[in-house]
Amino acid sequence: MNLLETVKAQVLYPDEILIIDGSTNEETKHLLDNNRFTNLKYYKVTEQQRGLTKQRNFGISKLSKMIDVVCFLDDDITLDPYYFKHLIEGYKNHTNALGMGGYITNEVNWGHSNSTLDSSGYHFDGWSREEPSRYKVRKILGLEPDTLPGVLPSFSHMRPISFLPPSGKIYPVELFMGGVASYKVSIFKTLSFSTYFEGYGLYEDADFCLRLSKIGQLYVNTAAKCEHHHEAEGRPNTYKYGKMVIRNGWYIWRVKYKNPKLKARLKWHLTAFLLIKLNFIGGITSRNKNFEFQEGFGRIVGWWSLMFNKPTIER
Repeated sequence: MNLLETVKAQVLYPDEILIIDGSTNEETKHLLDNNRFTNLKYYKVTEQQRGLTKQRNFGISKLSKMIDVVCFLDDDITLDPYYFKHLIEGYKNHTNALGMGGYITNEVNWGHSNSTLDSSGYHFDGWSREEPSRYKVRKILGLEPDTLPGVLPSFSHMRPISFLPPSGKIYPVELFMGGVASYKVSIFKTLSFSTYFEGYGLYEDADFCLRLSKIGQLYVNTAAKCEHHHEAEGRPNTYKYGKMVIRNGWYIWRVKYKNPKLKARLKWHLTAFLLIKLNFIGGITSRNKNFEFQEGFGRIVGWWSLMFNKPTIER
């Protein structure tokens, strides 16, 4: 309801709203029966159709033929009133765009940059933010990402979209977050979301974007603003999450780089090992020690599993 209320307040209202309900109860249906929204269509999927990637593919199959751009929004997102307006203007101004991501504003504090006074922060396009400790350590060890945010380095482990500033500009990227994503509908004639990423589907958005970016250009539109209010419901336990971080992270790395060079392979493993170590160190001082340690053990199991059972990459 929080999301739909912000959709209702949009300056540019969507021509169609699809709710693909994968819950195991009827609460969402009852909520929508009692709260009507223009152009909304509700679908309750079966157990066989449940899961992030399956539900997205299901939603694509239900789109009306008049739709040119489809937006995907997680249910813990709320939108700025001009979200869709700025997003569609971005497509009009960048006619080569096959996809465009929105911009989350409430997770990072940015300020205008003065790199000569503050060398400890991260600086980009006249803006600055705090540099997380793991990136400081990676820089010292020569494992810092060597590409722009949203572009996957040869050894993966990139800077995410949160390292792009709230400048109002549109930046070229190779991937963006699936919970604030949009795409030209025409691309789904040849592409679909991979069923490898079942259930929670960690990094399924990265996989799809990387495959799409081989065909054409993707962007992040920082004028299309929204907020992300993390909802614990539906997320996997931290052990499974840690395991997925490693295995699914390895998977998307190989989607872009089928045969990475020896140096890139070494840097991928060194970075994965470093992040595991930092995860355990962080757990010592964390209020949620059990969660941190469970995730760390999940990462270790995921890392060792790659030695004997690597994922099969869908091309």
